[in-house]
Amino acid sequence: MALAMNDKVLVEAFGANEGTALRIKQAVMVVLGIVAIWIAAKVQVFLPGNPVPITLQTFAVLTIGAAYGPRLGLLTIVGYLVLGAMGASVFAGEKAGLTYMMGGTGGYLVGYALAALALGYAARLGWDRNILLMAVAMFIGNALIYIPGLLWLHQFASGWEQTLQWGITPFLIGDALKLVLAALVVPGLWKLIGDARA
Repeated sequence: MALAMNDKVLVEAFGANEGTALRIKQAVMVVLGIVAIWIAAKVQVFLPGNPVPITLQTFAVLTIGAAYGPRLGLLTIVGYLVLGAMGASVFAGEKAGLTYMMGGTGGYLVGYALAALALGYAARLGWDRNILLMAVAMFIGNALIYIPGLLWLHQFASGWEQTLQWGITPFLIGDALKLVLAALVVPGLWKLIGDARA
């Protein structure tokens, strides 16, 4: 049985949906998404002896992926990464450039693109209108951030125990809270749109 991937995503529920006005809206959404991820990156907590900070980036990335859909979500993440590679201070802390991107957080940055795609496809399937399905999609998105993140971080650690200590253990509670919040936001916005049009 083929999956129908024709549901609107949240950003398609308002404003222009064709022509030049659509392109302008999409450009504005990409810029706003990049700014949102940049601001979320600056909200950070470093744990002693850990090179990877706790930030709100995952919350922003997962929410943007679900709200924007796969193409616009991926374009937003790629735009964010390109700005960072060019030296713009969009990442956690004041670091930027390819050298920073090749450091301990590099795999997580790749995971952002994978997560945005996954959440975008889930939204196209209509999962973004249901809290339980959105939570499942957010869990998958988190896994897609962690997998390349941990694989990359492992080369900077003395073994898998330290990799897990640095790259996942300190973040589980925070990520669970961010996952729940993100799973509530998009279905909640769909409900608001539905109520406003009723």
